[in-house]
Amino acid sequence: MDRSSIEGSVTGMGEWAMPHLSAEERAARGKATRAEIPRAAHATWEAPPHRPDPIALLEEQVKTRVPELVPIRYGRMLVSPFTFYRGAAYIMASDLATAPRSALRVQLCGDAHLSNFGVFGSPERRMMFDINDFDETLPGPWDWDVKRLAASLELAGRDNGLSKSARSDIVQTTVREYREAMRNFGQLGNLDVWYASLDTEQVFHQFGSRVGHKRLHVTEHNLAKARTKDSIHAYEKLTHEVGGRRRIISDPPLIVPMDEFLKGPAREQLEQQVRELLRGYRSTLEADRRHLLEEYDFADMAHKVVGVGSVGARAWILLLLGRDNKDPLFLQAKEAHASALEPFLGKSGYPNSGQRVVVGQRLMQAASDIFLGWQRVKGTGGIERDFYVRQLRDWKFSVDIASLDRAALTTYGSLCGWTLARAHARSGDRIAIAAYLGKGDSFDKATAAFASAYADQTERDHQALVAAVKNGRIQAETGV
Repeated sequence: MDRSSIEGSVTGMGEWAMPHLSAEERAARGKATRAEIPRAAHATWEAPPHRPDPIALLEEQVKTRVPELVPIRYGRMLVSPFTFYRGAAYIMASDLATAPRSALRVQLCGDAHLSNFGVFGSPERRMMFDINDFDETLPGPWDWDVKRLAASLELAGRDNGLSKSARSDIVQTTVREYREAMRNFGQLGNLDVWYASLDTEQVFHQFGSRVGHKRLHVTEHNLAKARTKDSIHAYEKLTHEVGGRRRIISDPPLIVPMDEFLKGPAREQLEQQVRELLRGYRSTLEADRRHLLEEYDFADMAHKVVGVGSVGARAWILLLLGRDNKDPLFLQAKEAHASALEPFLGKSGYPNSGQRVVVGQRLMQAASDIFLGWQRVKGTGGIERDFYVRQLRDWKFSVDIASLDRAALTTYGSLCGWTLARAHARSGDRIAIAAYLGKGDSFDKATAAFASAYADQTERDHQALVAAVKNGRIQAETGV
């Protein structure tokens, strides 16, 4: 069997080359992979002698970011080892590149930590639980996402004061959910896997009894509130009337309308660039959605600071109006850089980084935003930048990780484990991966050991950031 068959269905060129083997041959290939990388080999993490300086990696990554916003990024990463980890996908990719990894490939999320899962509205107006961040998506070894998720659980458990044994149980439960879900997907037909999803009704049915009546009631209340978080809600909260026109409200440095940093011809030039972005972006949508978008006209825009790892990337919120001033649509255009995984897994096959994000998201999510698309624009100084575009708010809801006790974190981890398996099963050889994982808990225990060791490393890296701020090597702005 040649190397291309072993590596599975994802190529480095953005093309899908699934070998048409029998189910038995695919299972045999997964078991054969154990000889190359035993499951127990995933347990260890030890920094190599010449491990790159983590702060230098962060400094390298922010070279393409807005300089004035970089201190906010560092300030958010300073809060705790868990928040540091959220912004350290590049550091972890560098580390995983030196560790044992599977030859079985999938479309990776690339940053599958706990806070990058959540609830949003599907085009059919169902509330779906799924992965919701794909900035780093790229084809690669499936275990990278699993380890990223596992270590985030270990760190969240530490932040929440849980014991070592409790944290190990949580990680093992999550990985077991991934392993068993992958095994189930391996027994399903292709269409059944493609249509698999997890809406909130299924969540309550499958997992609700694990967290208790009180927390279930709180979750139902939060989900009801999430249904109000749409363009109308954003319109009422983020805009006001100025001279008879709706304008985005200023809240610097988090939200800065374009009228505040550009005047006269420069502002007109930027608005023209935005209109060109919208025209070009429309071509990346399906025809029916393109027709819908053309019913809206551009009204205003503002720069917005988002996330932790994303802080410093150019992110714009765009206000569009439909039949009248009571018919708004809010879009977010976010700058897309090369994936943090590319130096270690190879360049994306897509020339536009926004396209890379969109294709990865559509492949991994059970249902994606109807306005999800991409475009490249030429900004100030003639510099070309890639963007992807989506709705700003569409019933989005994220769990407050810091509020989760042992039972709730275990349940949430299980949800994430199932969801990640479903996303990987859509793009990778689910039968081979299931066969590699097997029926026992060898990989579960190995991943829990890795998560604990890597969380120790993250704590050391977080302290390195604290020291770098203290000695003036980098500047951080906290509380923003």
